[in-house]
Amino acid sequence: MSELTLVSHKLCPYVQRAAISLTEKSVPFERRWIDLSDKPDWFADISPLGKVPVLVVEADGERTPIFESAAILEYLEDTRPHPLHLADAVSRARHRAWIEFGSETLNGIARLYNAPDAEAFTAAANKLADMFDRIESELAAHQSGPWFAGEDFSLVDTVFGPIFRYFDVFDPIGDFGILRGKPLVNAWRSALAARPSVRDAVVADYPDLLRDFLLRRRSHITSLMREPATASPAL
Repeated sequence: MSELTLVSHKLCPYVQRAAISLTEKSVPFERRWIDLSDKPDWFADISPLGKVPVLVVEADGERTPIFESAAILEYLEDTRPHPLHLADAVSRARHRAWIEFGSETLNGIARLYNAPDAEAFTAAANKLADMFDRIESELAAHQSGPWFAGEDFSLVDTVFGPIFRYFDVFDPIGDFGILRGKPLVNAWRSALAARPSVRDAVVADYPDLLRDFLLRRRSHITSLMREPATASPAL
C-alpha cells in the first residue's frame, strides 16, 4: 500500500477538499504544512504552479507528486474505496460541473474580501448572493437528504464544506445578505459543519488565522472588522 503525504497550507480551501476526501475514504495520510509566503526550496520541485495541495504518493520505492486538487480527488476515486462520485455517468458529469461552480464561488469570496471599497464589496456580495440563489434552486430541484446528492456524501460536499467555513468568520463581521433567505443552503451548511471529516480538515486555530488574514488585506472588510459588530445575519 502506498504512503500518502498531503502538502498543505492552513487556510487553503483546496487542501481541505483533499483532506476531507482522504478522511471519508478512511485513508491514512500525513500532513506537511508549508508557508506559501516563504516556500521551501523543495516545494518548487513538486508543484509546477507553486500552489497547494500536493499529494505525494510513495509506492514501490518511487515518490510521485500529484498537484492540483481536481487531479488529487480523481486519483483518490480511482485508487481508494468508498467512492464519492455517483455511479452513473450523467450524475458524475453534473457533479463535476458543480465542483467547478464551487471553485468559481471561491473566486467570488476572494473578490469579496479583496474589495477595496464599499461599492466593490457590495457588488461582490450581490454576485455571491446570486450564486447561492442558483444553488438554492438546484437543491430544491434535486436534493432529497442532507447532502448535495441526498443521502450520499459526495465530492460536491467536499468542495462546499470549505466554502461555508468562510461564513463562520464572515457572520460576526456583519450581515452581508449572501445566505439570507436560503433555507436549503443553510441546512446544507449546518450538516456540513457537523460532519467530522469537514470539521477536522483544518487546524483548531483556523478561525483566528482567517481573521488575521482578513485584517491584513487592508480592504473594505478590514475596515468592517474594526467597527462594532452589526446584528447577526438572518438565515
